[in-house]
Amino acid sequence: MGNKNAHSLSYLQDEAQRDHFDLVLHVGDFAYDMDSNNALVGDEFMRQIQPLAAIVPYMTCPGNHEQAYNFSNYGARFRMPGPDSTLFYSFDLGPVHFVSISTEVYYFTRYGLKLIVNQYNWLKEDLAKANLPENRRRRPWLVVMGHRPMYCSESNDIDCSCEYTRTGLLGVYGLEPLLMEFGVDLVIWAHEHSYERTWPLYDNKVYNGSYDKPYVNPGAPVHIITGSAGCQEANDPFRPDPMSWSAFRSSDYGYTRLVAHNKTHVYMEQVDVDLKGKVIDSFWLVKNQHKPYNIKH
Repeated sequence: MGNKNAHSLSYLQDEAQRDHFDLVLHVGDFAYDMDSNNALVGDEFMRQIQPLAAIVPYMTCPGNHEQAYNFSNYGARFRMPGPDSTLFYSFDLGPVHFVSISTEVYYFTRYGLKLIVNQYNWLKEDLAKANLPENRRRRPWLVVMGHRPMYCSESNDIDCSCEYTRTGLLGVYGLEPLLMEFGVDLVIWAHEHSYERTWPLYDNKVYNGSYDKPYVNPGAPVHIITGSAGCQEANDPFRPDPMSWSAFRSSDYGYTRLVAHNKTHVYMEQVDVDLKGKVIDSFWLVKNQHKPYNIKH
């Protein structure tokens, strides 16, 4: 979401003022770009989101548009509760343990390969701690967010064929096995200027709960791409033949709502602001048990 063409901002502000939100997750790419024009673009963007961010916690992760000057502009503006200039961190809310990671450490390696190793080790330790019996009972839902998706089906984006965060660099420090090993329920991405929901997915294979109820006790994490809140670069088209793991796609402007009702039920829906706030997609994720997935890798 940029300081120009921010289609969803007024809807988000209205919902926050009506007490519909406990927090906002902005999964990378702010202002376009915060460092532009000697950072005056970033100043304007912060003023624009102030009516929203003053009401609810505005939780962030870095995207590719934040990489300038080693992410320093991003780190100075968004002080998240984590190490390494807030590039990765976690927090708890209700029955959910939220984890924010930086996919960009895999792409901007000139800032140091050590960040990849540090984040990988930190993520493994954080998810292991979240899986301790007393912690998983208290907060059974594990939600990870990062900017560049592990899967997408855009028609003209090279990132849909690059899998650094999924498989790692030269096969080392890939993050997808950690999602399986520690039973992550939901993964939220952005980067693509669109909305896409997957079936439960691991290693390009679908692991539904059952044929008629794929999101009831699924066998793998569910991936959501929600990057269409609005920026001057416009939205992205999809390839005409959707992948077998793709359940729903939309190129309209909009944003995603997540409601963790209790320890067994999460509801998500996509709000289409081109259609004046109409909900165009929704699903329930239901789990009777929260634990690592039974897949060898």
